[in-house]
Amino acid sequence: MTEARNENRLARERKLSFRAWRRGFKEADIILGNYADDRLSTMTEEELDIFEVLIEVPDQDLYGWIIERDPTPDEFKSVIMNELNQYYKKAYTKL
Repeated sequence: MTEARNENRLARERKLSFRAWRRGFKEADIILGNYADDRLSTMTEEELDIFEVLIEVPDQDLYGWIIERDPTPDEFKSVIMNELNQYYKKAYTKL
């Protein structure tokens, strides 16, 4: 059963990575894709759930929250959203 669980986990991570990198909005792709590459393998199941919900948010809304142009609605505030805010600030120093 552990092997099946690991396979399910890896499949879920691949799906989330694909979605993070292919949003159709280049700035969001760069931030979310790199964040996913760095963090998915270490996320808890709860964190994966949160990330999965966030990547379903429309690009312009999510990007506005990430760069803190717009306030994040209470229902989307989370440790993952906080990490994305910080990740954005570090990511642009690498470019």
